[in-house]
Parts: sequence; structure tokens; C-alpha cells
Amino acid sequence: MRISTPLTGTLIAAAALLASPGPAAAAPTPTDLKPVAALSAERLATADLVAAAKWGTDSPIDDPAREQQVLDSVAAQAQQAGADPDEVRRVFRDQIEANKTVQRGLYRRWTAHPDQAPTTKPDLGVVRQKINRINTDLVTALADSTPLRTRPTCEPELALAVVEVHHERHPDLLHTGALVRSLASVCR
Repeated sequence: MRISTPLTGTLIAAAALLASPGPAAAAPTPTDLKPVAALSAERLATADLVAAAKWGTDSPIDDPAREQQVLDSVAAQAQQAGADPDEVRRVFRDQIEANKTVQRGLYRRWTAHPDQAPTTKPDLGVVRQKINRINTDLVTALADSTPLRTRPTCEPELALAVVEVHHERHPDLLHTGALVRSLASVCR
């Protein structure tokens, strides 16, 4: 399913600028939405580990039971943090879909280039503990940034945060596109 919102367009434009070759730019000015973008990027990095753990097994990329656990957990955390649980669920649905986008992209890469496929399998339980920690931090960042996320300037500020994170982490095109997807519901 493709989501098309003004934010998605703004973020896609930012991602296109990041993906295009050109002279090195100076580091952008930090924004208050950077923690949300940085935690989303950190969460996406776990997709590589999840994909490696599942690669060559019967474990499917889609795991509706696990996804529901995550959504229920973050909604409860949002409630405790004074944030809107439904809003946090929407953001985390995007996080989950972006994570699966990375996993599918890696599966395609590894199928086409078996020499690039992982040779060891991370412990999925350990990876999920890391994801749970990031989820908790992301819920907190979302709760803390609620006033920013309701402002008319949210979309350009979030796009700038994506540029900042990209500048620091240098993700590949797969992860850059997934980062944009993961943030589609952040601004109201």
C-alpha cells in the first residue's frame, strides 16, 4: 500500500536530494524532531538483523502476532506518557511496514547475490529486546514532540531531521526510502 501525503512528498523530495550525487553539503542545522528521525533510523537498522535471523528459515517476514504485540505495547506506553495511543499506533504501523520493506529488499538482494547473504543468524530474541528498547525511546520522543508535530512547520522540520540523520549515518537507498516510509504519520 502506498501512502501519499504532503509529508510523504516532502520527505521523498528530501530523500531524492540525498540520493543524488553532488557536492558535499555542510551539516544541516539540528531540529527538535531529530530524535524521532534518529530513533526511526536506529529501528530500521534492526531490520537487517531480523532479516538475517529469518533468512533461510520458515519464519516469514510478516508476523501479524508480533506486530500486534508491538502495537499494543506502544499504545500502552503512549497512554502512560500522556500521548495519543491511536496516533502512536499509526506511527508504529509505518515503522513496522518500513522495517518489512528493508527485510524484503535484503531478501531480494541476497537471492540475487547469494555471496552477500548472511552466514550467521543473530538471536531473534536478543534483536527483539533491542527493538523493544528503541520502541520505548521512540514513544517517549513522540510524546515529547507532540506540540512540534501539530505545527504547520512539522513537515519541513521533519524533512530537515531526515537530512540530518542521513548526513550522519549515510544509509543506502533501501534504508533511506524506508526511513521516509517510517515517518509518514509523524506530522498531524
